[in-house]
Amino acid sequence: MVRVFYFYPMKDFIIVGGGIAGISFAETAFRAGKTFTVVSDDSQNSSLVAGGLYNPVILKRLNMPQDAVAHMAFIKPFYKSIEERLKIRFDVHMPIYRKFASVEEQNNWFAAADKPGLDQFLSLNIIHKNYPCLPSPYGFGEVMHTGYLDTAALVSGYHNFLRQSDSLIEEKFNHDALVLHDDYLEYKGVMATNIIFAEGFGIKKNPFFTNLPLNGTKGEMLIIEAPGLELDVIIKADVFILPLGNTLFKVGATYEWEDKTNIPTEAARTELCSRLEEIITCDYQVVNQLAGIRPTTKDRKPLLGTHPNHKNVHLLNGLGTRGVMLGPPMAKELFDSIISGNPVRKEVNLERFM
Repeated sequence: MVRVFYFYPMKDFIIVGGGIAGISFAETAFRAGKTFTVVSDDSQNSSLVAGGLYNPVILKRLNMPQDAVAHMAFIKPFYKSIEERLKIRFDVHMPIYRKFASVEEQNNWFAAADKPGLDQFLSLNIIHKNYPCLPSPYGFGEVMHTGYLDTAALVSGYHNFLRQSDSLIEEKFNHDALVLHDDYLEYKGVMATNIIFAEGFGIKKNPFFTNLPLNGTKGEMLIIEAPGLELDVIIKADVFILPLGNTLFKVGATYEWEDKTNIPTEAARTELCSRLEEIITCDYQVVNQLAGIRPTTKDRKPLLGTHPNHKNVHLLNGLGTRGVMLGPPMAKELFDSIISGNPVRKEVNLERFM
């Protein structure tokens, strides 16, 4: 009897999660010539329903998160490269107009616009543009170099790329099927040197990281049809209004800390409609309502690094509400840590909670 042995090529990575975090790591690995398999069933849909805004300025407080300028510079060529290679379009460049509610808000804007860093994003010119059905007696402040990602188009296009290269397993990840060895691991016939968990709020069912304080924040948004509303910019007031074309607009978002389901609620719909009606004066119709759980941490910073007891088990999570800005640079930081041994910074390292 002749025994036949099958040898499967060793991958560099198995990546669990096909949202912004997983795609960011996959793309980083791809550019470095590394091999990988992505496992995703879209059960954690925060990337699919996200607003997708990229904006370095926290408009409520008129300040910037740490490294926001560097992150903006990093993501522009990162996403452009994906668009060009896959021949898809998902990065929409569009200014954000902050609607002023008073002279005091105008003055606060001018004070912030003089600060180093903020001065390259906050225009010193008050915009007095009469948008139909959007009264703004105090005008708008323009945030420059901003826009949004059509995250659904990005995820769909990137998953098609993965399918074509036979690099996507479309199923729920089964932790019991993962076998760890000293120098490699196996998952259902796929062998790899490392595994990256980038499954967002799905971390709650991950036995390797049960003690990390990723609580998740539910967010809901509306898609409305408003023929009387004519916008060519993103409006930020008590809610944001993002023009999608064909008289459709995305309106969001809510923040809910107790409900951990992806089910849209009547309470969120009522809240968003009430806040929207304080901004616009035209009739509109709600055509869809979206809900997802943002992977948020108690200190509002990402979670990345290597498991303390398993050198080939890694985490990329906690991107929160700024996933499209944080995903690519955090993926690069984790990748460099694994490949080159560069330590992950303390402020984002998962070790701060372990």
